[in-house]
Amino acid sequence: MRDFKEWPGWRRWAAVLGLALVGGAASLAHAAPGGSLALDVDGEVRVTNNAAHTAYHFSEAQLLALPVHSITTATTWTPRSTFTGPLLSDVLKAVGAYGSQIEIHTLDDYTCVVPVADAEHYGVVIAYAMNGQRLKVSNFGPLFLIYPRDRYPLELDGAAGDAKFAWQIKSMTIRR
Repeated sequence: MRDFKEWPGWRRWAAVLGLALVGGAASLAHAAPGGSLALDVDGEVRVTNNAAHTAYHFSEAQLLALPVHSITTATTWTPRSTFTGPLLSDVLKAVGAYGSQIEIHTLDDYTCVVPVADAEHYGVVIAYAMNGQRLKVSNFGPLFLIYPRDRYPLELDGAAGDAKFAWQIKSMTIRR
């Protein structure tokens, strides 16, 4: 049996469990007041709405106004569930993204990089709900990047696939 600490995501998972156990996850809610949805996208984008013209801030209303899509799949951390939210490709189109990589930043300081091409290839969803319930910081929210793992098990299983499933997303930086 492998040592738990050999798994690449063990620190992240242990941190989330620790936050949930001590109730510390609630302290992260300041990033999205009242638990509302928000997402900042910067980097290689043509459309901005901040004063410095460097980023686009999606409010809850703007995220909810995007077309809604669902993926039903299992993840390493959840049983087979239905995840709902906008397509990553719709978010990228809204900001005029023109890079090739997406650096995803989370409330718990996790960062992962996924190819922009994944958005179209897999139909990736930025989920704000699971099984009809809004995601909270204590259960992967407010935003959780979901790939259709069940449809592409050979491509999305294992540590490399797990690394793409970012939760507690607060921002994305588009890179060349």
